[in-house]
Amino acid sequence: MKTYSAKPGEITREWYLVDAEGKTLGRLATQIADTLRGKRKPQFTPHVDTGDFVIVVNAEKIQVTGNKLDQKRYYRHSGYPGGLRSRTLREQLERRPTEVLRVAVKGMLPKNRLARQQITKLKIYAGPEHPHEAQNPKPLESEQ
Repeated sequence: MKTYSAKPGEITREWYLVDAEGKTLGRLATQIADTLRGKRKPQFTPHVDTGDFVIVVNAEKIQVTGNKLDQKRYYRHSGYPGGLRSRTLREQLERRPTEVLRVAVKGMLPKNRLARQQITKLKIYAGPEHPHEAQNPKPLESEQ
């Protein structure tokens, strides 16, 4: 019995649509990260990008538990001395709601070149419209 290893040319990519309205941030990010990596497929291979495309709509209506809206902070640094800036989750959701989910998913992917390739298959939109109707996205079944 030989171990199966997926080749990049024989992978079929699906498109999935996720409505983030009312979903919990971390639980949704876990499902999206697994789909982007291809862990939902039987031919998953860790060193090959076997994942699917994921479209997320209504990212501005995502939910969090506890006091995270006021206590969770997002940091960025300009590279200059004293250039550290931070925002709370509430401020980040008002200004850039798509980045909240993108950062959560990116943190759940491995830190390598393959993950940088996989995160490009994630398309996030703050509102309910998206320009990917031609791909016929299927709804991503949640594990709840």
